Amino acid sequence: MGKTFAEKVLAIKSGQSEVVPGQIVIVQPDHLLTHDNTAAIVGKIGGDLEEYGVARPEMPVIILDHVVPAASEKTAQNHKTTREFVAKHNIPNFFDVGTGICHQVLVEKGLALPGSIIVGSDSHTCSYGALGVFSTGIDRTEAAALLLRGETWLRVPETIKITLKGKLNPMVSAKDIILSIIGDIRADGAGYCAVEFHGNIESLSIDDRLTIANMGVEMGAKVAVFPVDQKARDYLSSLGIEESAYQAVWADEDASYLKELVFDLGDIEPVVAFPHTVDNVKPVSTAEGLEFQQFFLGTCTNGRLSDFEIAAEILDGKKIAGGVRLIILPASKEIFEAALEKDIITKLSRAGAMILPPGCGPCLGAHQGALAPGEKCLSTANRNFKGRMGCKEAEIYLSSPQTVAVSAIYGKLTDPRKGGNQ
Repeated sequence: MGKTFAEKVLAIKSGQSEVVPGQIVIVQPDHLLTHDNTAAIVGKIGGDLEEYGVARPEMPVIILDHVVPAASEKTAQNHKTTREFVAKHNIPNFFDVGTGICHQVLVEKGLALPGSIIVGSDSHTCSYGALGVFSTGIDRTEAAALLLRGETWLRVPETIKITLKGKLNPMVSAKDIILSIIGDIRADGAGYCAVEFHGNIESLSIDDRLTIANMGVEMGAKVAVFPVDQKARDYLSSLGIEESAYQAVWADEDASYLKELVFDLGDIEPVVAFPHTVDNVKPVSTAEGLEFQQFFLGTCTNGRLSDFEIAAEILDGKKIAGGVRLIILPASKEIFEAALEKDIITKLSRAGAMILPPGCGPCLGAHQGALAPGEKCLSTANRNFKGRMGCKEAEIYLSSPQTVAVSAIYGKLTDPRKGGNQ
């Protein structure tokens, strides 16, 4: 019988001819991602690091992004501790404040190679499945042990096959796809499963795939992965990565799945996830008119150039509603500079947006863009539980860049298919 993506990768990486779901395997991940939490992680193993050092200095990828620039003495000290750790142990893959959000930077720097295994002390490490990577989150204790040993264990997951057919309608996006899927199967619908995306994949850009894979964990998935097609190979080539540098892996046609689901992209419409769970999904058309005080476009889910391009197209020559805020946060310095060159930042700023430096802060309520009690925010982020943006008495709604941009013009939830022309 054929094998799934996860079964193939974990067999290769554990040096076995085959593995089966439920089996425990020992692997040496190609990379371990950490960010501002690096200081806390290495603090767990200070004595052991002094005695044994880092097992594989080329394995860690450390990116300072969660509270940037430092907002307090405490965060500044954490950044300092991380820089000292990097220097002492000669960690080559370190990206300091201002480079961008970890999940975007790791991809941009060519570190997410098809067929590789990447684990990270951040749940949205699953993003790299967009490029055929077995990528998943682990906790800080596992990350600490991995720094010392250079290897870790993984349980081979069952796999769910999701086939996408048809094509999206105008003003409907990849964010609407993944929110609709999560709304359908629920937040625990793929618990500890690998999720493979099949079907009309070629209609999705790499940015689209990153958005979808990023939110795999929001349906409980261990990994969420796409096949490496010509579009993916061309993207990797644009980063200077030759095909000889990686070995793409994909499922066999006769692989066995826990469950198989089919979604028609043509049936998907703009949706919004209501508080306080990601799977509380409703069509935008059924809830128009809901007023917001803040609109947020950015994060590792939707902070890419294509997201800002569509927002700038919608907002060009217009103004956001009076009394509301629109926050723009590029996922990386590269994206920010590209948006500058295309005059996108100017258009967004003239529409009334505030531009923040690349980072994670507002998304988790750690830095900038916090909400006050009773306020509502329409956000392109990936989570909306109580307190996510710094206030347990505020409400967060999740939607696409198109929905955020159009709604910001009116200060209330608006169907993006109206294109800002009510």
